[in-house]
Amino acid sequence: MEALGRAVESTSASNMLSAFGNMAVASSFLGVALGLFDFLADFLKFDDSQAGRAKTAAVTFVPPLIGGIFFPDGFIIAIGYAGLAATVWTAIVPALMVRVSRKKFGNPQFRVWGGEALVWVVFGFGILVAVSHVLGMFNALPVYP
Repeated sequence: MEALGRAVESTSASNMLSAFGNMAVASSFLGVALGLFDFLADFLKFDDSQAGRAKTAAVTFVPPLIGGIFFPDGFIIAIGYAGLAATVWTAIVPALMVRVSRKKFGNPQFRVWGGEALVWVVFGFGILVAVSHVLGMFNALPVYP
């Protein structure tokens, strides 16, 4: 957004770009926060009372607040770990679940094209992304200057 703002000569266009960027971050934060709020309430078995919702809000928002205060650039690191976790639960785990369910239940009536090869491609992609992230954390990947 900053690069676009420098390229645009108009102040109003630059302000619109800034507003768009801020709204994108705010809506992303809101969506993740609401999902995490409900997940933690279910996981920690907090009731739907005012006290239960206050506990859930504290568990949801206080740790990121403390992290943001003590580690202002920690968001970049945290989003990397979130991406690593997302790789596990959106690529690796589903591929393994398909393999297990096919072994357990045999040949189902509905089957996605690609067969066993596609399952391995998805699994391999997940592993590649995870390994790339871990190597990047240790600065073991080449960086374009």
